Amino acid sequence: MTSKTGAIIIEGHVQGLSNTRSLGEAGIPVYVVDKNNCIAKYSKYCQKFFRCPDFIDDEFAEFLVDLAIKEDIRGWVLIPSNDHAVYTISKFKQKLEKYYKVITPELSVINLIYDKVLLLKIAEQVGVPIPETQNFNDPGDPVSSQLSFPLITRGRNGLSFYRAIRKKALLAHDETELRDQLKLIAHKYQVDKTFTQELIPFDGTNKTISFTAFCIQGEIKAYWTGVKLREHPLRFGTATFTESIHCAKCHEQSIPLLRALNYTGVCEIEYLYDPRDKKYKLIEINARTWLWVGLAKACGIDYAMMIYHYVNDLPFSYPRNYSIGRSWINPVSDTVYAIQGILKGKLKVSAYLSSIFAKSHHNALFAKNDWLPGFAYFFQIFHFIRKR
Repeated sequence: MTSKTGAIIIEGHVQGLSNTRSLGEAGIPVYVVDKNNCIAKYSKYCQKFFRCPDFIDDEFAEFLVDLAIKEDIRGWVLIPSNDHAVYTISKFKQKLEKYYKVITPELSVINLIYDKVLLLKIAEQVGVPIPETQNFNDPGDPVSSQLSFPLITRGRNGLSFYRAIRKKALLAHDETELRDQLKLIAHKYQVDKTFTQELIPFDGTNKTISFTAFCIQGEIKAYWTGVKLREHPLRFGTATFTESIHCAKCHEQSIPLLRALNYTGVCEIEYLYDPRDKKYKLIEINARTWLWVGLAKACGIDYAMMIYHYVNDLPFSYPRNYSIGRSWINPVSDTVYAIQGILKGKLKVSAYLSSIFAKSHHNALFAKNDWLPGFAYFFQIFHFIRKR
């Protein structure tokens, strides 16, 4: 066992790679755990890599216990970057705390976040705007007059909904299509375990905004905000090009929301601006670091180090400001999907080129003296695209 307390990075995708580098650069030992052949395992800051069971399975918790014993790493901190891992760690928090330092909140808090209906109710109670929403109990229930098509239907719990329907969400452009979708859900799942919302109209400028924070018992100690400028798919997709911004309204709305949850740790709160009533509306909360957490670090907000210092009772000065206008790019996925967008007429060549050459960017994959993970990602994504 190394003499210094380390960290277990759970899921070594892009965000896991950023967290690995952040801690590794500070001389903190880092092990990476993933169910797949991830890119963070190729980082020079990853001292060991372990392949694990599926994050959502109870066996994953047993795996972590066995790992602590076999590797003699009791007291290391668990830093998950995956919702399924968050849920399992929360579910077995008491057991895992005998072996690790756990920043993930208890299940009573996680359920309020990942059960979207409960989260929306809390948001309404504290005055945070949400899209018009209806909870159907039966496919034949009347559609609320407050709703306007198109409508999007999702599961209260995204994981179980996806397992049953094989889609994250269903989009209906009229009532006939909605009825057919509700009947499908009734056949394969449960209608009362879903919620249906208006799809906020997209005017070309209202991009998804991520307000992120490190909290202790609901009080924000540090925060950072960014906007997705390009993503795939084009709406509610995975970020490929982003920028650091400040959004006073999103900050203001997040304060009572996080207090109501009594949240401790890092989280990402997604908002979308509705051009009809000029309000930022809550989309979801992720109780973990998110894909482009590396941009927050580049702007002066290092969440991985905040977690490490907090759980180890080490002194830490939480920054009050961060750089605005700095961008983040995944050079592989952004190039691939930008080309697709240009060919489909959904992205102008001039707009793409101006964003690329306007200024320097924080690179999600390639870092000075740590190039191998970027090349690993390059080969993995083209293998994925070829399979699709």
